[in-house]
Formats: sequence, structure tokens, C-alpha cells
Amino acid sequence: MNIEISVVILSWNDKKYLDECLESLAHSTKSRTMEIIVVDNASTDGSQEMVETKHPRVQLIRNQENVGFPRGNNMGMRASQGKYLFVLNSDIKLYEGCLDALVDYLEQHPDIGMIGPKILNRDLTHQSSCRTFPTLWNNFCSASGLSKVFAGSKFFSGEHMFYFKGDRIIDVDVLVGCFWGVRREAMDKFGMLDEGFFIYAEDVDWCKRCWQAGWRVVFFPGAQAIHYGGSSTTKKDPVRFALTQQRSILRYWKKHHGALGRLSMSGVIFCNLAIRWSAAMLKYLVKPANRQDNGVRMRVSSACLRALFSRTAESA
Repeated sequence: MNIEISVVILSWNDKKYLDECLESLAHSTKSRTMEIIVVDNASTDGSQEMVETKHPRVQLIRNQENVGFPRGNNMGMRASQGKYLFVLNSDIKLYEGCLDALVDYLEQHPDIGMIGPKILNRDLTHQSSCRTFPTLWNNFCSASGLSKVFAGSKFFSGEHMFYFKGDRIIDVDVLVGCFWGVRREAMDKFGMLDEGFFIYAEDVDWCKRCWQAGWRVVFFPGAQAIHYGGSSTTKKDPVRFALTQQRSILRYWKKHHGALGRLSMSGVIFCNLAIRWSAAMLKYLVKPANRQDNGVRMRVSSACLRALFSRTAESA
């Protein structure tokens, strides 16, 4: 049997959302053959047992450790056979006919390599899922607060396209990695996710390589899905995840802009961290009721600053 659609879901301690995601997939296509592959990154919340018991037709890949976002998804994609691949976060709930609508549009436009639906928050408001490629300017706007002062301005926006309301089909630089539709023919040209990233920035890198290989990246609001968010475990270890994000950002800049680009981005990050630490310190002093939260923000910023100087010295 020829499989038209392969769905790959990477999961880590997300049992409730994963179950809902798998339930929604049953109504996402009516006319096409589909396989579903769940890659579990060593969950301890019963996710694996839930998949085996409630969704026996789902192929489950059990990892003995958390291998990260790119490597885990690549494992699922390597095990897949479909002409079209859909890489989903486990906290995604698809609307009825979502995958059919995306595949229909892909088949009508053979130059599209990657496609993403309109993403909604849990309250069904629009969730920004499109980004521009990172530049020193848009990162400076975010770091300096200009993107907030001039909210809604395209010129002063950071990487996230918060000025875009998701109300039309457009080509975009980057689709955020909660929901990707990928043409296998295209992926064979630009490759799978870069496993040198553990998490963060791999979505920007993947979309950039898609464009570089001559394929379009498209936002298509004719298909919709809910991204619950908030199921992330980053809050359990904010310092670790902030350091991981910073390393990934700097790796992306060195990969695509060389040592000088990485050094320039380090300067922007330094400004951002200095502002964040100063703001948290001020709030710590004047708002005693929020000292715990602001103390965490100060620890995160301090750890990232130490790592930044260490990495800068290493690469000098």
C-alpha cells in the first residue's frame, strides 16, 4: 500500500496533549492513506503505555534518553514512507480536514517545499507562527524593546511577524516548528533537521535550507490547528533551557554568517541580557512580592552572560 501522508510526533512527558493530538488526527484526512509515528524521548508519565493501549495502530519509537528535538524528529522521518511528511508538536490539535487541505494545496503548487497551517491559541485567537530570518537589526529591535514600543510595525518588529494576522496565504522565511508540512521530494534535496542543534533555531535553519535549495515556504490559513503551548517543561529548569537556546542561536549565526556574524550577534545578546538583568534587579528591589520570579530572571541572565563571555573567549 502506498502511503501518502506520514505524521511524525515527538513527545516528552506530554501524555494528555499527545492523546488529544492522536485523537484529532483521525479526522484530519478523509481520502488519503496515513501512517502515524510517535517518537518518545524517554517519557516517565505513562505516555508510551497510553499510545500502545489507546492507539495500537501508531508506530511507537522508544528512546532511552532525551535525544533532543532534531534527532528525535529525524528518527521518525527516517522510519516514514509517505510522500508528504507532517512534523507536529505533541500539544497540537488538528481541525477536521486539516491535512487534506494542506496536501491539496501542495499538489496544486509543486514548487512548495514546506507548508504550515494557521495556528490558534487555546482560546482560538491567532498564534504567530511565521518569522523572518534573523538579522542584527530585528534582533536589536527585540533586545532594545523597540519591537514593543512600536508594536504592529513591520520595520521595528523582531523576528516574529506579530504584525501579520494570518489572514492570507503568503510566502514566509520561517515556519515555527510546532507544525510543518514537508514534501519528501524537497526534503531529499535540502536534508533533514540539523542534529547539531538540541532544541531552538533548528526551525530557522531548516527553512533557510529549504529556500536555499529552491523551494518555497508557505503559510496556508485554509487549514487550522490549535497549539496549546504551556505544556513545555522549560519552566522546570529555566537556566538550562535559556543556555541551550543561546547556544543554538549562536550556532545558527556561525553556520550561516561565519565567525564575524556570530561575534556581532553576541554583542546584541549581551545588550539584551544586560537590560534584562537590570530590569529584574530593579523590580526585585521595588516589588518584594515578586522577588522569587525576578530572582529567577536574574539567575538566568547571569548564567547566560557568563556563558556568552566564555564562548566568545573560546572562539576568539
